[in-house]
Amino acid sequence: MARDPLAVLPALEAALDGSGPPLVLPATADSPWLTVTDPGEARGLALIARTSGSTGEPKAVALPAAALRASAEATAAHLGGPGAWLLALPVHHIAGAQVLLRSLHAGTRPFVSSPGPFTAEGFSADVAAMQAALEPGGRRYTALVPTQIARLLDDPEALARAAWFDAILVGGAALHPSLHDRATEAGLNLVRTYGMTETCGGVVYDRMPLPGVDLDIDPQGRIVIAAPMVASGYADIEADGTAARLRSLRPFEEVPGLGRRFRTSDLGSLQDGMLSVHGRADDVLISGGENVSPALVEAALLRALPGLRQAIVTGVDDPEWGTRIVALLQPEQGPEPAPASAPGAPGGASADAAAADRVPDPGTGGGTPAAAWWAGGDVDLARLRSLLSGRLPAAALPRQAFLVESLPERGIGKPDRAAAKTLAGRLASRESRFSGPGGPDG
Repeated sequence: MARDPLAVLPALEAALDGSGPPLVLPATADSPWLTVTDPGEARGLALIARTSGSTGEPKAVALPAAALRASAEATAAHLGGPGAWLLALPVHHIAGAQVLLRSLHAGTRPFVSSPGPFTAEGFSADVAAMQAALEPGGRRYTALVPTQIARLLDDPEALARAAWFDAILVGGAALHPSLHDRATEAGLNLVRTYGMTETCGGVVYDRMPLPGVDLDIDPQGRIVIAAPMVASGYADIEADGTAARLRSLRPFEEVPGLGRRFRTSDLGSLQDGMLSVHGRADDVLISGGENVSPALVEAALLRALPGLRQAIVTGVDDPEWGTRIVALLQPEQGPEPAPASAPGAPGGASADAAAADRVPDPGTGGGTPAAAWWAGGDVDLARLRSLLSGRLPAAALPRQAFLVESLPERGIGKPDRAAAKTLAGRLASRESRFSGPGGPDG
């Protein structure tokens, strides 16, 4: 089947209305769509999509037509009605595929961004073409990831074009508060989304569940989602050329009156119906006998450190602490980023040694002199820990921190924590200095 997103629309529409066979999303940007010749026990199946594999091997998720329709309807209702969409994400991820599905639901033809890597200049040209083609008065939407938002902020023309959209859905990874504030101050209409392939994409917008979505927190602190958008279950498929056969289905739990229920791997909390996501349960580090959530440490770093663009917190083996908390920090300004991946790394990507090169100190063009948490290309660890003190428990304070020119990513803007752990281990082995008070409370 054709790789062109527009060429696949008729087959996708037929899969949704049941007049054609279900489809399998491409495994990669260069892979073809597959046709499911035998859907087996998956009633009403329309689409099989793969997870990003951020915590292991990607899973094949069986998405029924009813769940995809429920997702499109809830999104349109939340955003103020159906509209025209610009596809700026790869369709082998559910966020990109949903742009096609929402367009079909709205009865509009999606606009597709130019091929090749995302750039602010290319985005400006794509939006200009969309503006020229559309009649005034309709609603306009697109979906981006935080990395793309960051690139738009450095280009005034791209920012002006982006502000034309009635809503920009932002998902794939957590949107840093500083990036959100800069974008909204520039006039971008951002909608922060939370969801996953197993829920047909976003089911929580700006921390509030969409209509029909029931959120709960289980005794282990994990987010549980019951909704009509939840997938049928995990599929075991056998591919042969351009066709696929569904061999078995591991169904999700059915909840009377709510639809199916999916227990996520994310930790979270609910207050007044609003969801806060605290990171993945399987990312939790244990240092000195204390549980440390990398996502909470990353959020504190971004709030506390002026001039910080991104952060990944990970752990390395330590004879005293069990796991030593290490922060990889990418400043807002610095030299051109070095390549961040190399073959043969965990999960197919690893941070290259060049990415660990020190960046210039604030007085030579990088960073912010007022930040005072790094100088001469090195982190002032004592200052960093002081800035974080009171925001985090002592056990969560980083015991090593390194400046990097870029951070490893996988999927659509998601941090590659396996590659980050490898990079942190490499850097930590070069430097034995870390704060040394003698206990979790030291």
